[in-house]
Amino acid sequence: MTLFQPYNLPFAVALAVMLLLALAQLIGFGDWSPDTDMDTDGDIGIADGLTSMLGIGRLPLTMWLAVFLCVYAAGGVALQSFADSLTGAPLHAVLAGVIALVPALPVTGLLARPLGAIIPKDETTAIDRASLVGKRGVITMGRAARGSPARTCVKDRFGHPHFVMVEPHEDNVEFFEGEEVLIVRKEGDGFLAIAVEDHFLLNNA
Repeated sequence: MTLFQPYNLPFAVALAVMLLLALAQLIGFGDWSPDTDMDTDGDIGIADGLTSMLGIGRLPLTMWLAVFLCVYAAGGVALQSFADSLTGAPLHAVLAGVIALVPALPVTGLLARPLGAIIPKDETTAIDRASLVGKRGVITMGRAARGSPARTCVKDRFGHPHFVMVEPHEDNVEFFEGEEVLIVRKEGDGFLAIAVEDHFLLNNA
């Protein structure tokens, strides 16, 4: 029994989505850091209990989803293998996909607790991303050029790291991994920056 069979389609899709999430994080379009708060009201105690049981809030949402998809895919394949050994044939893909959801959710909640205890935590103080303008950052991955931003780590006024996409403010300028830059403007979802050396030259001119 292999993952790439029609009866394992829901679990192959779940695994593919999990890998896409990991890839997005790797190239800088996702963030594992817990910077998303969930707004709740006092009259949703049942919902609070449910989210607590599922481990939602103990991990960054993207990481929680990745854990869930991994558990769901692994449990689904195991379910199909068990059904095949018991009856001589796997379950229909849709039926297996629904059944696999039942244990996947609470198991994800159980795993979220120890994972949430060991992953590094940043303070959840919300900031306006525009406040990163004027801060220094370090290119952490890739090469930044006009029209081709690179992932950059910038610390806010509290010292908490934020990973943002940065490109040079000037044409024909490139920044490379490990290079320190100064954020000078927010543009759309990303930022423009100049080299720290250029900042010193402008100030001393």
